Amino acid sequence: MSVNQQAHTGPPYGQPQPGYQGYQQPAYGGQPLPGAPQSQYGGPYNGPMPGYQQPVPPQGSLRAPPTSGAPPPASGASLPSGHPGYNQFGHGDVQNGIPASAASMQRPPTSQPFLPGSAPTPVSQPATFQQYGHPPASVQQLSNHMAGMTIASTTASAPPPAGLGYGPPTSAPPVSGIFTATGSGLYTPYTASPGPPPTTVSQGLPLAQPPFPGQPTPTQRLPTQVPGFAPPPPSTGIGPSSYPPATGAPRPPTMPGPPLPGQTLAGPPASQPNHVSSPPPPSTMSGPHPGPPMGGLHGPPPPTHPPQPGYQMQQNGPFGQVRGPQPNYGGAYPGTPNYGTQPGPPAPQKRLDPDSIPSPIQVIEDDRNNRGSEPFVTGVRGQVPPLVTTNFVVKDQGNASPRYIRCTSYNIPCTSDMAKQSQVPLAAVIKPLATLPPEETLPYLVDHGESGPVRCNRCKAYMCPFMQFIEGGRRFQCCFCSCVTEVPPHYFQHLDHTGKRVDFYDRPELSLGSYEFLATVDYCKNNKFPSPPAFIFMIDVSYNAMKSGLVKLICEELKSLLDYLPREGNMEESAIRVGFVTYNKVLHFYNVKSSLAQPQMMVVSDVADMFVPLLDGFLVNVNESRTVIASLLDQIPEMFADTRETETVFAPVIQAGLEALKAAECAGKLFIFHTSLPIAEAPGKLKNRDDKKLINTDKEKTLFQPQTSFYNNLAKDCVAQGCCVDLFLFPNQYLDVATLGVVTYQTGGSIYKYAYFQLETDQDRFLNDLRRDVQKEVGFDAVMRVRTSTGIRATDFFGAFYMSNTTDVEMAGLDCDKTITVEFKHDDKLSEDSGALLQCALLYTSCAGQRRLRIHNLSLNCCTQLADLYRNCETDTLINYLAKYAYRGVLSSPVKTVRDALINQCAQILACYRKNCASPSSAGQLILPECMKLLPVYLNCVLKSDVLQPGLEVTTDDRAYIRQLVTSMDVAETNVFFYPRLLSLTKADVDSDALPAAIRNSEERLSRGDIYLLENGLNIFVWVGVNVQQSFIQNLFGVSSFSQISNALSTLPVLENPFSKKVRSIIDTIQAQRSRYMKLIIVKQEDKLEMLFKHFLVEDKSLSGGASYVDFLCHMHKEIRQLLS
Repeated sequence: MSVNQQAHTGPPYGQPQPGYQGYQQPAYGGQPLPGAPQSQYGGPYNGPMPGYQQPVPPQGSLRAPPTSGAPPPASGASLPSGHPGYNQFGHGDVQNGIPASAASMQRPPTSQPFLPGSAPTPVSQPATFQQYGHPPASVQQLSNHMAGMTIASTTASAPPPAGLGYGPPTSAPPVSGIFTATGSGLYTPYTASPGPPPTTVSQGLPLAQPPFPGQPTPTQRLPTQVPGFAPPPPSTGIGPSSYPPATGAPRPPTMPGPPLPGQTLAGPPASQPNHVSSPPPPSTMSGPHPGPPMGGLHGPPPPTHPPQPGYQMQQNGPFGQVRGPQPNYGGAYPGTPNYGTQPGPPAPQKRLDPDSIPSPIQVIEDDRNNRGSEPFVTGVRGQVPPLVTTNFVVKDQGNASPRYIRCTSYNIPCTSDMAKQSQVPLAAVIKPLATLPPEETLPYLVDHGESGPVRCNRCKAYMCPFMQFIEGGRRFQCCFCSCVTEVPPHYFQHLDHTGKRVDFYDRPELSLGSYEFLATVDYCKNNKFPSPPAFIFMIDVSYNAMKSGLVKLICEELKSLLDYLPREGNMEESAIRVGFVTYNKVLHFYNVKSSLAQPQMMVVSDVADMFVPLLDGFLVNVNESRTVIASLLDQIPEMFADTRETETVFAPVIQAGLEALKAAECAGKLFIFHTSLPIAEAPGKLKNRDDKKLINTDKEKTLFQPQTSFYNNLAKDCVAQGCCVDLFLFPNQYLDVATLGVVTYQTGGSIYKYAYFQLETDQDRFLNDLRRDVQKEVGFDAVMRVRTSTGIRATDFFGAFYMSNTTDVEMAGLDCDKTITVEFKHDDKLSEDSGALLQCALLYTSCAGQRRLRIHNLSLNCCTQLADLYRNCETDTLINYLAKYAYRGVLSSPVKTVRDALINQCAQILACYRKNCASPSSAGQLILPECMKLLPVYLNCVLKSDVLQPGLEVTTDDRAYIRQLVTSMDVAETNVFFYPRLLSLTKADVDSDALPAAIRNSEERLSRGDIYLLENGLNIFVWVGVNVQQSFIQNLFGVSSFSQISNALSTLPVLENPFSKKVRSIIDTIQAQRSRYMKLIIVKQEDKLEMLFKHFLVEDKSLSGGASYVDFLCHMHKEIRQLLS
């Protein structure tokens, strides 16, 4: 009964599991997730540094994802159509491999989690073998010969880690701690814990189907030995492929035998251990908890098939070819294969120790210790900033703060050939309006009067610290294009003996990396200054919205919220005007003019030809019309209380808001509160096209695409008017987020989704999100352009915006949480002396109606040695870029192709390092660059995310929602989204303000006697172990025993004791760091909700087939070795 399953098998995990109904969405949806941080009314959000996107230096023609968006097709991967490659979202039809019956027995349900000594790798089992029908029973899997896999993270020969991306050298050592996991067969037989796969895994024959899409993508052909999935020529030897096969135990094809000891046959066993998908039948839950292994669960395998580590055969391809001995692999292959007859002597089983592989927690901790105390001074070119997880203060001395721009590398290759060779994408993640912590200064506003900002005559770059003044200060040479421009007379100033202007420190644009210019009328639409923007609240009053209490809640909240509209620094009141619309199948506009005693309603029932029935009195000043507005908000819930109208329209609602802003000649934002699929007869009408059967097929991409082009055209009109759309969705079923979100996405707006909205559990989250959304800083009618010095140029852009040409990023609205990711390519050589420069210029209208230009400048180093590139990369930014690249790729390519391209690109990045920068060492060692040692663990988290590998309970809407959300996330947000933060609450020091130490995201790190908090930016889980002391339960939940804790709580009770205060303060601190208010979910160990929680323990194998960290590391090692051979 070999274990190799990897979620692969269809059915078994397919059926919805009993008792899980409510949660359909793991994270996002079933329970709505997003939430706005607490900053409630106004407090700045100094969370993890909000803005850090780093610009990424452009990279030459990086191989990276082609700009076109489609990831390169995976070259080798030609699976027969029915076999979804690695991503198995087990679903019914496409079953790769064992029939359900077999699958279901595969291994004890929750399996591996933890034998005490075992490696946590649940993943190891490749799922793969199954693919082509079951192997004959006699076939054994190969045990991996992993000869000593040593992961030497390198500091190796590469030049000293001094400049390392991750903090001073101090942090480096760990790396070269070669993780040697030696041993050949690291694969213990099945039950024994899943041993981590060897990394040295041989050269890679793909298993029957590599669990990992490793098939190389075209970017670089692997040696022929790995043609798609055909059996490799015998010479290849047995390398365990991709994911080490699960150990040597033979696997009977269907195994009807008795369930293993701990295994219940009730629902489909979750054969993969820990992760969300279908929760296994309750009984199974007993074992997997961290803590002492539960009896029975992982007991010895059923006697019938003793594991035979010694003879392993690997089934390759459909035919189960057996490989001959592999040259230098020790262990398990004594002599020739025994073709299944008798086992050779068993090899000692060793496995990769999870503590010996790079730990995100350790890297984060080292960076905090090394770089958290000193301010980050931006005066030096090409400095790698502290990690986003480190709290630090920035002092601007000529380069933009990492809160505004973060780069994938701060030292970029001088030539495009070098960039292509390394495959490191050159990108910058830019957050132009990022919120700064109180101790940092906001960008200064510079007013040059009617003449406007000083710019280069040729390339139009704005004056900045890198411009060179010549001829005594009468002219300046542009640092971007080298053109010489006359200094305007009013701007002239003498130079000092070093060639600097004497007013250098008095002018922000000469001494700082970020500043603003007041724009002149030439920068305004139609050459006239803009009017202040307007906010229009558009409320769905159909049956669903009324019945849930939503409409009443919104109206009550708006009465007080309208006093907190954004305003310029010292203004007494906001300049923003407001308007109100309600709708179901028709639209109702309200006249709330201050001179009226009561509001007046006008109905537009001709939704096919939308117009606004009134001009005067629709958009008003809040203070002037306060009583009329209050009266309206009291009346709306009563007017529609008895409605029976269930159908809604959607596109006409946006058209109405757009027409109102056009008539008022201003920009603005629509806040739309919507509950259902718009099926009423009207423009933009949609049909329910949700179809889970498309998952893992070539048509899966249609699930992410809008069903009609109508909304793309509407978005274009909205952008032209500066009409930004924020969408609050409250679905009880499929709503087609992929289509409804188009206008929001292209206008720079935000989507918030609260599935199965219930007042008692969701109102806090919704109201906090709404408050923050209404109050946050936002610029309207924005256009952003990124200029670069000669040698590189911006070629590709990711984010929530619209582009009508190749250079200008247009956004009807841009708020302080949105980022734009820009990729650069070489168009010429760069020089080490002059480095490379980026200038991001954002033209926008402030909330008071002032037209401004915000400028951010950044200088990067250039290198001729690959080691310098690898020493100055920023993995968190690289993952932010790769996730966005992949999430855009699913719109045009099959998900498997996208996954394979990601794996291939990362293998190439690491193989190039190994080949060109590391000191020579045996092929059995995995050597990682110091500042990229977390690339495998983070990349695996992206591959296992719901967009690229959904569990069965993830809805199509969740996937579309997450895809859009991630596309505008900054680096701090993607970091915690893909690798959640896990803290032990019971270990928190109640007398200190500090957060408790974080722990790694794996079930084996949890103890049954503790309470943990896990957050990913959208949800906060509080997991309570079954053996927690009664005093903790009493102090935190106010009940006397574990069984009395209610998982319906959406907030913790306010109790007067130190532990309760400490935990609530930790939650408040974390909420304040995030841009959305996170939903609090209480999870009791062994409860049905635990499957949802386990989905976020990302170092473990996932139920939807994602690999564990240990297995993925071995898989990457195999891919790298294939590239090097």
